[in-house]
Formats: sequence, structure tokens, C-alpha cells
Amino acid sequence: MIEYDRYWQAKKVTLIGAIVNSLLGLIKLIGGFLYNSHALVADGVHSLSDLLTDIMVLFASKYGSLDADDDHPYGHQRIETAATLLLSLLLILAGSGIAWDAIDELINVTPVKPGWLAMPIICISILANEGLFHYTQRIGKRINSPLITANAWHHRSDAASSAVVLIGLIGSYAGFLYLDILAAMVVGLMIIKMGFDYGWNSVKELVDTAVAPELLNQIEQVIQNIKGVERIHQLRSRHMGNDVLIDVHIQVSPKISVSEGHFIAQHVHQALVNQIDSVKDVTVHVDPEDDEICSPSLHLPNRKVLHELLNDVHIGYPQILFWNLHYLDGKMSLDIACDEYFTQWEQLHARVLQALNLQTDVNEVRLFSLHEIMRPEES
Repeated sequence: MIEYDRYWQAKKVTLIGAIVNSLLGLIKLIGGFLYNSHALVADGVHSLSDLLTDIMVLFASKYGSLDADDDHPYGHQRIETAATLLLSLLLILAGSGIAWDAIDELINVTPVKPGWLAMPIICISILANEGLFHYTQRIGKRINSPLITANAWHHRSDAASSAVVLIGLIGSYAGFLYLDILAAMVVGLMIIKMGFDYGWNSVKELVDTAVAPELLNQIEQVIQNIKGVERIHQLRSRHMGNDVLIDVHIQVSPKISVSEGHFIAQHVHQALVNQIDSVKDVTVHVDPEDDEICSPSLHLPNRKVLHELLNDVHIGYPQILFWNLHYLDGKMSLDIACDEYFTQWEQLHARVLQALNLQTDVNEVRLFSLHEIMRPEES
């Protein structure tokens, strides 16, 4: 989906929610004060707090949908995550304030029976919020936005809290006057719990918590099905908004070419991105051996050092075309390729071993004759 269209749909559904919540909040606040219902006032505060939430959702949807740039090479999806975390903190504060006010009223104030007109107001609130929930959830799934989906469940929690208020009002009309205040307290606790739920999921993403075990197993299966992958010895995953990013070390046959190793890595990357919708970026590291715990070959000489040691050999044997190095299990192997007319194999082998006499970590030296290659255009 085009990011602009994704943002436009998120903006539309959020604006509708903001308008409805504003109207409901004002009606419930006025009705709560006029008809002596603490629970209705608490629910009105809850609805008006949603207006701030909706503004935050609009901001996060707009900037979280921006493409990657130099300062944010992985994209801006975590703007949505940070906004969701801030939203959760605001919910916890709002819920705590409502619950504390209800406790204070319960202890220090003689309850008064609410007016009967509070009843139709709260019924309208339940119906409106339930309608917003279904509409917003459908849009959230369509554009694959956790923030919009979270906002949908926020509407459902508004409907649930209004249902609690309705129960409190019915109890008050039946003579249990404290039920209205208790309903306000329950609404506050529901808001607090909802804030904790959103906040915890956001914190897990911001500290790079791995994906769920089920998805991790699916990722491993996809990688292991790629021809050429012998083993997975490091696999790390994390979320970026709704996207999954993967870093993986794959072990391949130790003496294949660099280009073949890269070829296998490309297939791993494409398979993960194409077969798992949530995977958006994969970094594949190709290893000839398992070096997760230690790197046994770091002490060995590099090509430049060996080139200096073998320089005289190369001068003495110009038939040498190239040589390759293999670093495995703390040892080094050397493959030397000569042209097809070379015949002094034993002398060359002895000369190489003499030049490398001080290199005790050389495991083997292999000599190859390279015949002329016939290219397709020459056939």
C-alpha cells in the first residue's frame, strides 16, 4: 500500500473518532454535573482524553509513514511506537486521577442519586464507541497499523467503561447509591490497565525484544530450506513498528567462492522477504565455520603478509596465475593455480613450504593446473 494512502486512511478514521469523542465527552461531562453522576463525569473525562490521543495518532501516522532517509535509515516506524508509549502513560495518569477522585468521593462525600436523564446519555456513548471500534479496527487491519488498531481497542474500552457506568447508574436507581462512585473507580482502573498493556508492548519493541517464538521458528525453517545453507548459528530479530528486521549468520561449505556464498545469502534474503509478509529487511552474514563463541583465525597472517613471504617464489615461478587463502579452525590453507604448461610441481611445493617455514599455522598447500577456459562466445 502506498504510504500516502495509508496515512490518508489513518487520518480519516482518527478525525472521525476525534469528533465523536469530543461530542461524547462534552455531553457526558455536562450530563454528569447536571444529573449528579460521578461515573458519567469520569467517563466524560475519559472521552475527552481520547481527543489528545487522536491528535497523537494523527501525528504519529503522518511522520511514522515517512520513507527512510540518511538520519533514519531503517525508516520512521518507531515514531508510532514512541507515540503509543506516550499514549499509554497519559492513559495511566488519566485513569489514576479518575480512580483517586472516586475513592475520595467514596470516603468523604455522601452519595446522591443521579438524575434519570444520565441513562440515555450513557446508552448513546456505548453505541457510538462500539461503532467506532468496529470501523477503526477494520481500517487498522486494512493499512496494517498497530497504532490504529490500538486506537480501535481504545474505543472498545470506552464502550466497556460506559457499560460499567450504565451498571452503576442502574444500581443507584435501585437504591445502591455507592454503585455510581464504584463504577467511576472501575472505569479508572480499566483505563490504567489499558495504558499498561499498550505501554508494555511499546517498551518491548523499543528495547529490541525478539519476535514471537512461532515467527522465529518460521524464519528458521525458511532459511534452512535454502540450498547451500548448512547451519544457522546466529539469528537475531526485532520489530520496527509493524516490520520485522532480521540479522542472521549462515554457515556454508568452507571452500566455496565468495560469489557463491553471496549467491546463497541473496536467496536467504529474498526467501524471507517474499515468504513472510512482516519481514522487511534482512542482513545475512556468510560464515565458513561456527565462530559464534570465538574467532580462532584472527591471529593468522593476512594476504599482504603472505604476499611478501611468497614474493620471491612468484618471481621464480612466473607460471603462477593466482593463489587463494582459506582460514579454518585456526589454521590456514593455500591454493596455488599455475598455467597449463607448468610441470615443476615438486620444486614449487618445496619452495613454498620453505618460504612459509616460520608459519606453523599453515595446514596445507595445494597446487592446481589451470587449463585455458573456453568461453561461450568462443565455442
